[in-house]
Amino acid sequence: MVAVKLLRCYKCKKKFSARRIIFECDRCGGSLDIEYDYDEIKKHILKEEFKRACVSHWKYWHFYPIEDLTRIVSMEEGGTPLMLDKESGFFFKLECVNPTGSFKDRGSTVEISKFVELGVNEIVCASTGNMGASIAAYASKAGIKATIFVPEFAPKVKAEQIKSYGAKVVFVKGSYTDALNKTKELRRKKGVYLTGDYPYRCEGEKSVGFEIIDQLDWQIPDYVCCPIGNGTLLYGVYKSFAELKEVGLIKRLPRLVGVQAKGCNPVVRAFHKDMDELPKLKKTKTVAGAINCPDPVDGLKALHAIRKTSGDSIDVSDREIMKARSELGKKGIYAEPAGAVSYAGAKKLGLKGRVVCVVTGHGLKDPFVKLK
Repeated sequence: MVAVKLLRCYKCKKKFSARRIIFECDRCGGSLDIEYDYDEIKKHILKEEFKRACVSHWKYWHFYPIEDLTRIVSMEEGGTPLMLDKESGFFFKLECVNPTGSFKDRGSTVEISKFVELGVNEIVCASTGNMGASIAAYASKAGIKATIFVPEFAPKVKAEQIKSYGAKVVFVKGSYTDALNKTKELRRKKGVYLTGDYPYRCEGEKSVGFEIIDQLDWQIPDYVCCPIGNGTLLYGVYKSFAELKEVGLIKRLPRLVGVQAKGCNPVVRAFHKDMDELPKLKKTKTVAGAINCPDPVDGLKALHAIRKTSGDSIDVSDREIMKARSELGKKGIYAEPAGAVSYAGAKKLGLKGRVVCVVTGHGLKDPFVKLK
């Protein structure tokens, strides 16, 4: 059962066939969204049985755009712990325990599984490190050749992880956006397939939200805090909540809080200045390199998701990030700087009630980072 209806440009609303292989709108360059027939999904979900089933990423396959479930490329991603910290009162969603050490594996299992369906044998990806490692691992398992473009500031340990899976690493002078432009250039010249923060990845990252609700025994948290790099995770979490509501599994949505580093904060600026577009940032710098994305692919989606849920957005300094990272360590959680950003933001806002902070990446991803 595949309930995908079509792809639609988030910006100009142009529609595309679900069978078409496309990465961004060919009219305006906007990000694409996958739309489903939720009435069809309702027919196949028995609510009580669905709720009782064990938590795992592929439990929610009804909400993914995969046609052939026998060809899934999986490494048992997802089903990550939701840990209650009694001292702060916050819940921590520990994405750092995924196979390659970050939440990116959720998107990779769906994205690479889709490419296996399509018969793709070569892919390129732009990454600050985590997505590249994840794509490299899943592509290797699927027998797909992968080339990963990373900005020169990416931690060397992440580049080594990417190489260990057999992928080619190409360092690019400049920012993540410069690396992204290189992949698009290669797509135009050679026709290779793009992986990254495109429609299929977002669908996989929805499972963070599905699992949070599931692990809270289908009770709705007051806030869910996510770091924002490209914005795909936060939008995916929003979409998961909206879909659960659409099929009648929950009655309301949590408020979403998007947290960015002060040195790279286009979504935060747009949110607080009531802007309809994201500002263009020329120079960005932060210890949280994994979210150093000056022109986020899904930034507008993330901005709208925050507004639609009456949520909030805040930036945190490098010092606040590193302090939050240190505090997480004392709670037994070893996070990379970007993984500590949601906790830093939740503390800074003084959030009360049932608060979930998504810890996106493991500390071993960026172990030597220091304040300068």
